[in-house]
Amino acid sequence: MSTVAPEGFSSFLFKDQNIEHTVFAGGSGPAIVIMHELPGMVPETITFARRLQEAGFTTYLPLFFGRPGKKNSTLSDAGYALRLCISREFYLFKRNASSPIVTWLRALCNHAHNQCGGPGVGVIGMCLTGGFALSLLTEPSVIAPVMSQPSLPACPLGSKRAKQECHRELDLSAEELEIAKRRAAEGITIRGYRFTGDTLCPSARFDRLREEFGSAFIPLEIDSSPGNVHGYAANSHAVFTIHYSDEPESPTRKALDGLIDYYQKKLLNP
Repeated sequence: MSTVAPEGFSSFLFKDQNIEHTVFAGGSGPAIVIMHELPGMVPETITFARRLQEAGFTTYLPLFFGRPGKKNSTLSDAGYALRLCISREFYLFKRNASSPIVTWLRALCNHAHNQCGGPGVGVIGMCLTGGFALSLLTEPSVIAPVMSQPSLPACPLGSKRAKQECHRELDLSAEELEIAKRRAAEGITIRGYRFTGDTLCPSARFDRLREEFGSAFIPLEIDSSPGNVHGYAANSHAVFTIHYSDEPESPTRKALDGLIDYYQKKLLNP
């Protein structure tokens, strides 16, 4: 499988304990670790990283599966989902527990901070990695966590009531949640992004985050209801990548501008 670095990026193997993945790095300035979503490191993810580099950051993109730059497809999604179901690194359905890959990501964040310096590291998780941003607050170097359409735990089965309960669950342990809440009380703010019609990232999950973190959780929900002004499809999911629109007045473009402003205030001008 090809792991050739995208143009403008360098690559290295990063190993911690018994987990090893290729990481692509590019740019200069404080570090932001970008955790890609289920389709893999699609071209839109690489474009997103370049936008952050242009804003003054070094981006680190760990490759969890697939190959960099491969276009999204339904067949690829199904294949990767099957692999993830049996993976020892990701928990798709387990509630109140973080995936084992989070330990590796903590080490990567520490490494990125040591390499780039600055006040700390920014992180952004998307889809199945969205909730990892909270778990990573157990790593002291992480000071700018962002959750984009956090989709775990997945809730495919069960009664209506069981699904409603699952939609409120988070994919981190009680201990990790308490650490995240303590850091929020100390001044860390957490950004969250989703489309309003996204069933993979249900509104109940953001309600739970508001309850847990109060004003420290800053959500932005983009209207994807039928007939919405900007024409977002009902199944819109990936705010900064696949379903992103770069039109100047589009909500996703405004979301990106706000995200960059957040990272600049936390990492460049604290």
